[in-house]
Order: sequence, then C-alpha cells, then structure tokens
Amino acid sequence: MKVLGICAGRKNGNSEILVKEALLACQEAGAEVKMINLFDYHIEHCTGCEGCTMQMGNVQMGKQDKYNGCVLKDKDDMDKIVNEMQTCNGIIVGVPTYDLTPSSLYLKFAQRFLAYELSFRLEIGDVKEDPHTVAGVISVGGSCHDWQTLALEGIGATMFTQSVQVVDAYLSTRNGRPGNVLLRDEQIARAHQVGEHVIQAINTPVEERGWLGDPDQGLCPNCHSGLIFRGEPHWDGIQWPFECAVCGAGGDLVRGEDGKVKFVLAENGLIRDRNKNSARAEHLNEIIKTRIEFFENQATVQEKYKKYKELTFPAI
Repeated sequence: MKVLGICAGRKNGNSEILVKEALLACQEAGAEVKMINLFDYHIEHCTGCEGCTMQMGNVQMGKQDKYNGCVLKDKDDMDKIVNEMQTCNGIIVGVPTYDLTPSSLYLKFAQRFLAYELSFRLEIGDVKEDPHTVAGVISVGGSCHDWQTLALEGIGATMFTQSVQVVDAYLSTRNGRPGNVLLRDEQIARAHQVGEHVIQAINTPVEERGWLGDPDQGLCPNCHSGLIFRGEPHWDGIQWPFECAVCGAGGDLVRGEDGKVKFVLAENGLIRDRNKNSARAEHLNEIIKTRIEFFENQATVQEKYKKYKELTFPAI
C-alpha cells in the first residue's frame, strides 16, 4: 500500500499536524507513506489556454495521434506530483481555510488537474488503467462551520478529476494559531481515524467501497456534501428538482416523519455522478460540442471581437 499526504498549510501548522497523524495510522497498518507540503514546490497558475482539452478533443476525434500533456509540464512540479499521486492507493489531503473556501495555494494546485483529468485520459487511451485511489480529506479553520462552509466541499470537488474517491472528510474547527490543534486531543484522534478509514477502503474491493466518515454528515447521501441547489436543465435536457453541487447527484428535498429535511435521490439520480469516470467522460463530449460550434461561427465571433479588443480603460 502506498499513501501520499498532501498539505497546503504552513510548515508545522495545524493542517500538517493532522495530515501527519493520519499518515501515522496508515504507517501503522503497513503502508508506505510519503508527505509533501505544497509550499515546497513550484506550481504555475493555470493560464486557461485550453491546450489540454483541445488536445484531448483532437485525439477523441482522430485529429491527433496522442496527448502531449499540459503545456506547463516542463515549467513546474505538477507532473512530478500528479504522477506520484497516480501510483498511490490512497491520499490524505490537509488544507487550511482562511475565509469559507480552501486556501488559494491548494486551489492553484488542484485547478491544474484538468490537464491530468483521468477519465478523459482513459477515454482517449492516454492512461490504460484507473488506479482507484481513495482519499481522506481534512480542512482546518480558526472558527466553526459557519466560517468553513465551502471548505470540505471545495476540496471534494477537486477530487473527481483524478478519479479519487473520498471515503472520509473531517472539518477541524477552532484552531486559529499554528499548533492550536494540539490542545484538542479529540481532533488528533479523529485525524488518526481518517487514516484508518483510508486503509480500510484500500483493503476493500473497489466495487464495495463507500463512505466511512460520519453517516450524518451533509445532506447528500452520495458524497455527504452539505451543498444542495435547485436543479437546472443539463446539456441533454435532464433535470431534477434539486442537485448536489459537489457530486452532481439529483433528487428532491423531502421532509421526513421526524421533521428533518432529507435529500432523496431520484431513480436516475446518479447518472451524472462525478465520481464515475463514464459520467465525467461525457463532459469531454460537451466540451467538444462547444468547440465545434465556436469554430463554425468564427466570422461572427471575430466581427464582434473588434469592439472589445479595441476597448480600453485606465488601469491602476
């Protein structure tokens, strides 16, 4: 077993402490463990060049022989990190939250994942086998859930592009200073449990793996996110009354006999489940369709473009 810890917090900070504790549990179970702190690596910003999806689309349509990867791959450490991730059975991710969302360092890292989107690479034959990696996710903040409402969900939403199944997610609260978590033995113990759950998932057949965290966490019974929004039509017209903002599960909000509101999945509510490679691979087809439409209407685009290319405003 190989497990990689990925920390996006300051050295010897709360995120790093909790990741190390989770890795200890993995090591105790016999896993080979490694840990990186993203502050030690050079990571370029995604430039939005679309070189990755353009290439993948070309391969899918038979216009290009092979996928050459991200255009930035020789300029930073992303290739090294992602290639290591894809040899691992499990990962432990620790991220601080400064204001509702995961830290900007983590998001800069994760938003480069599109160039390494596993379902797309499997679809075009660039990757031959899904490593079926599982993850334990930890977010740390100085206040309570009300100031970390997008934290676990934000991290969870970045896991799909690497086909990583999140089996546990823990929100560490009231830890504003580096080392603050050392005053909270129950949080250290919970981080250890995250590591134990990752090992348990690794040792479970892929088709039988599931959520191992708090069963009452979140509203979504599929990914345990707390973010449910009113559904809108998908590309192909499919629509549910409500959807999970993280995994894409569809269903309706129902008040049970106990008076509590539950998110009940529709019979076809998991056909857009982002945990499934096949569902995300369909997104590649959507990208290809927008590309075809764009290039078929270049004359119109270029004519309208003139206004905005020539329009300038004073900068600071």
